[in-house]
Amino acid sequence: MKRRDFLKRGSILVSSARFALAQAGGGSRLKAGFAERDITPEVGMEQPGGYGKAYHRSFHDACKVRASLFDDGKTRVALVGIDALMVPRRLAHEAREAIRRQCGVAPEAVLIGASHSHSSGPTGMVQPGEYDGASPLARQLAYEKSSCADAGYLERVRAAVVDAVCDADSRRVDARLGFGSGLESQVAFNRRLRMKSGLTYSHPHQGNPDVLGYAGPIDPQVGVIGAWDGQGRLLGCIVNYACHATTNPGGISANWIYYLEKTIRGAMDSGAPVVFLQGACGDVTQVDNLSRFLERSGEQSARFVGGRVGAEAVKVLLSAMSDDDVALSARSTVLRIKRRQPSEEHIRRSFELVRKDVKEAGATEWTFAKEIVLLEALLAREPVAEVEVQAVQVGPAVFVTNPAELFCQFGLDLKAGSPFPLTFPVELANGCVGYVPTEEAFGEHGGGYETRLTSYSNLEITAGRQMVEAGLELARGMTPGKIPQRPKAAAFREPWSYGNVPPEVR
Repeated sequence: MKRRDFLKRGSILVSSARFALAQAGGGSRLKAGFAERDITPEVGMEQPGGYGKAYHRSFHDACKVRASLFDDGKTRVALVGIDALMVPRRLAHEAREAIRRQCGVAPEAVLIGASHSHSSGPTGMVQPGEYDGASPLARQLAYEKSSCADAGYLERVRAAVVDAVCDADSRRVDARLGFGSGLESQVAFNRRLRMKSGLTYSHPHQGNPDVLGYAGPIDPQVGVIGAWDGQGRLLGCIVNYACHATTNPGGISANWIYYLEKTIRGAMDSGAPVVFLQGACGDVTQVDNLSRFLERSGEQSARFVGGRVGAEAVKVLLSAMSDDDVALSARSTVLRIKRRQPSEEHIRRSFELVRKDVKEAGATEWTFAKEIVLLEALLAREPVAEVEVQAVQVGPAVFVTNPAELFCQFGLDLKAGSPFPLTFPVELANGCVGYVPTEEAFGEHGGGYETRLTSYSNLEITAGRQMVEAGLELARGMTPGKIPQRPKAAAFREPWSYGNVPPEVR
């Protein structure tokens, strides 16, 4: 078959799917709207994702805010995905309040999640003015030696979130939703590995003879919700998957999420927005430390992860049956979780190290000493963190949020304990409190990068369990819908007359 004929055949298949959806029902009881806004940072702005400063030198693809809004006639909920490292808590507060004023959606019904793209704009780590009241040394370390958010860029992102949600609200049309999930197990790997020493290391590197195996799981589920209008056209979709956005294809980028969007849009012959919500992937990346093969380049890796996750999402979209009888609900609660306190000796040693030249102290030790100095200032100002946990129901699916880089096992625990047919954990939503490892990771066989005390990651060791329990309590207070199914076949009457004949040999 020629390529042109193949593409034409693909268009026919998509058109057939649209026809089937359009024929599925009459007037809709549900309305849906989607919108997106550009938040691409300027070349030269800080590139987030590390404990030191780095700057964007080139452009690869646009960063966006992508918003979906659903209305069942009683309740409206908005699910927003941002190509960003994090969503600062203040930005989430301000955006939600503006959305409430401008289009009336309740703050607890607005979910704002970051993709955790390490190639996006400067929304973290240190926030504007965060250390203004600290000592001169802490201020210098925070503003001159750490990755910093840009005040003007934060305002741009906040305005884009508000504008996108209100635009999605204004674009509401009768819609039918399809739900489902696929499996993609070839692109994500736990980056924590058990060593012969009895400890756990983060990224011990390929070929390390002391590695015994992975120290934690991955979550291969690709969660998908698709929305179609009355003519069967795709309005937009939501995708949930757990893998760090650290492929870094080169320059400013949405990271592998760019190729996720490109794959879905190409296969579905649609420019519809693709709202990505990051799963629990605090210890999961695209790097396979047990692989015998050379790691892919950033561009190859971004295409590989985004393309395969996108392809799985397409399979779900093409298979899903749709319905307009979809109940919506949203709840949230705010936990107050203590931060871990470094020992006096740890603080004293850290102050000594940061006063030395980086080369003399060693880059790694100097960096984490700097973080302890900043943590001491943070503890003086805010010894207890505000941690929002939210549950947003869309029919048979519930999105359960946390503001952490939550270890994957916690996401699996949420799914195991939830009463919903589809449970989609969403990390780095409505705020950011850094890495939240499992209790096991803090035990005698634990260790690794994520368990180190820093100004970014410092919650008490039971924090993850508290978030899971709070999320499950919210989900259990809701009434799950059912995943739409294909209509039952009619009762058997008689076989096909063309087919119920014996062979004819002459």
